[in-house]
This record gives sequence, structure tokens and C-alpha cells, in this order.
Amino acid sequence: MSDYTQIIVTKADGIATITLNRPDKMNAYTRTMGQEIIAAMDDIDADDKVRAVIFTGSGERAFCAGADLTPEGGGHVFSDPSEVDDLSDPKVRDGGGLLTLRLFESKKPLISACNGVAVGVGATMQLAMDIRLASETARYGFVFARRGIVPEAASSWFLPRLVGIQQALEWCYTGRIFDAAEAKSGGLVRSLHAPGDLLGAAQTLAREIADNTSAVSVAMTRAMMWRLMSADHPMEAHKIDSRAIYRLSRGADAKEGIASFLEKRAPAYPGRVSADMPDFYPWWDERAYG
Repeated sequence: MSDYTQIIVTKADGIATITLNRPDKMNAYTRTMGQEIIAAMDDIDADDKVRAVIFTGSGERAFCAGADLTPEGGGHVFSDPSEVDDLSDPKVRDGGGLLTLRLFESKKPLISACNGVAVGVGATMQLAMDIRLASETARYGFVFARRGIVPEAASSWFLPRLVGIQQALEWCYTGRIFDAAEAKSGGLVRSLHAPGDLLGAAQTLAREIADNTSAVSVAMTRAMMWRLMSADHPMEAHKIDSRAIYRLSRGADAKEGIASFLEKRAPAYPGRVSADMPDFYPWWDERAYG
């Protein structure tokens, strides 16, 4: 899918940038936008030239001002308008959750450059990204209790793991809007930047990943960090990292990593995520909705 209508996707020098592009609506989220981001991620994961992904919003006012409260074609704002008897019916599935679950599955590192207002799904979609940078003018809000619903996009799983249960509950109980400084002090974002410097800072971080690391190593590390933090014992991590080191240490990327270090030169890793992941990857069973 290349003819996107609500996002802009660019690729340059190993870095993909996904820009939410409804500036007249403060980049408010729609089902179409969610579907386009998922399609873009499918394309990016299949493109071995892309080494890192940056998300940002179009314009200077907003990253994403939450769900569009005047949705396409009318109907329900927060859910499918269809009536069903069985709550395991796919029609019940939350659109924000479909998006964050796809981001969770990414093989590429995801960097958020939050350039303005980020409320509702505009905030929760960033929780599935790996590193979050923000403009000093950014504002966040987990506003669901003020809209008569509950946190969506699997944020009840993501948010406490990022900021701790106490902070997660306060932000969700009150539903209040808070500024970038509070987001940083609460552990939601990594760093704050002047508006004009934000995208450059995200690109510098993405460039450091793209220029210096093995794509296969990064993809494995991302999967290990996200999936093993909920394991019930460190033995589960030991099993996976032992297998990964055993396999990858025999590969071309490990040879190049050693050679480039000893020869004091920039590395040129040959490994491709599309073809060279270790034979036990993925090691988990896919979860079904039901």
C-alpha cells in the first residue's frame, strides 16, 4: 500500500519516517489512519534497507489529538457500530489495540518524536514504541475516564511497565492533560527538545542505530526485551539469550563485528532481518483474540 491518504511515509539512508498527516484535524486518529500505519509497518519490516523508524505528526500543533470525535461516515466514535452477541467476535476488537499490537511485533526499532498534543490514542500508540522524544511544547493526556470509556490500545499492559503502576493510575484516574516536563519526570519520555530540534534529535538517534549495529542483533534484542520482561523467572531470559548467542556467534554479523572492531573501521553487517534471523525465532506462540 503506497497511496496513503492520512500518513506520509519517507525512507532515506536507512531511516523510515511515518508522519501522521491530518494537520487540519490535529492529526486526529481514524480507522483509516490505523490501517495505513499497519500497512506501512508491513512494508517497512519487509524492507531490509530500513534500520529504524521515526513517528511524528504533521504541523506544529499536534502529534495526534486522539480519536476523531466526528468519525468517517458517522457512527460510533470508539468502536465498531455493529451489534454482536459474542464478545470474541473480531468486530469487537479495539482499533488502537490492533495498531499497538502491530507495533509490538515490529522487527525495527521505533522512535517517537512527539511534536505537540498527544492525547487518547495519540498517547497510547507511543507506548508500543521503543524510545520516546518530545518537544518542550508537547502535552499528553490519558483522557479515557473523561470520555466514559477505559484505556485502550493495550495501554493497561504497556503504561505500567513504562512508568510504574502508581503513575499510570494517577494519569488514567484523573484523565488530565499534563506537559512535557511532567511526562519526562514520570518516565514517559526520554528527552525534551526545542521544537525545531526535535526531529533532528530523533534522526541522530536513528542514525546511530543504523550506522553501527547489526540489524539481526537489534531485531532479536527488541523481541527479547519486550517479550521477556513479563517472564516469571530469569531462567526464561537465560534460555533465549543462550540460544541467540550460540546461533549468532557463528554468523557473518558476529565475524564482521569482531573484524571491524579490530581493524578500527566502520562495520558493514551483511545480515538481513528478512532471511537471517536464528532458526528458533520466533520462540513464542502467537496469541489469538478470543
